[in-house]
Amino acid sequence: MTRLRTRLVGATAASLLALSMAACSSDDSSGTATTSGSSMAAPSASASASAMPADGPFGAACSAVPASGAGSFSGMAKDPVATAASNNPVLSTLVKAVGAAGLVDTLNSAKNITVFAPTNDAFAKIPAADLQKVLADKATLTKILTYHVVGQKITPEQLGTAGPFTSLQGQPVTATGSGEDFTVNGDAKVVCGNVQTANATVYLIDTVLMPK
Repeated sequence: MTRLRTRLVGATAASLLALSMAACSSDDSSGTATTSGSSMAAPSASASASAMPADGPFGAACSAVPASGAGSFSGMAKDPVATAASNNPVLSTLVKAVGAAGLVDTLNSAKNITVFAPTNDAFAKIPAADLQKVLADKATLTKILTYHVVGQKITPEQLGTAGPFTSLQGQPVTATGSGEDFTVNGDAKVVCGNVQTANATVYLIDTVLMPK
């Protein structure tokens, strides 16, 4: 009887041990499947996020904007647009043109406008003699510069979908694209977009827009 009892106890212990190991194995598999599932879902979330426009300034040329001071993004946000542009070194030619056209007060006093701001590199595409001629012709210069201004705030979400937009000059401006990749009037690339000033949203572009 003693030997039989010993065998029964041993068999029961072995069975319990086997069941315990099976349960542990099942838990581990479940944990592994959950971890795997999480890592598979991550790329989808990342891809979705990358398709959304940035909340702040975006674009390759944003790196040329000063990191601090009046010409930085935070500094520009405190000033009206013409003043803000005058503190940004990548917009010095535009600032000269705005001054020559007598548009500083007009731009600074406007409310909730959008400015497509040609960078110095954009103006450099124009032959020097032609640029000097335009800068000396106030009527033509005013026509060109006001063509870069829209009398409403345009967000990145609206930029590629809600146009065309009527410029202050009177002719339409069109934009295509999404996310952080936009083109204005077919050939002017937005190189630093969604820059905020006290009264405007600014999109820096690599080509000067020419009205018809």
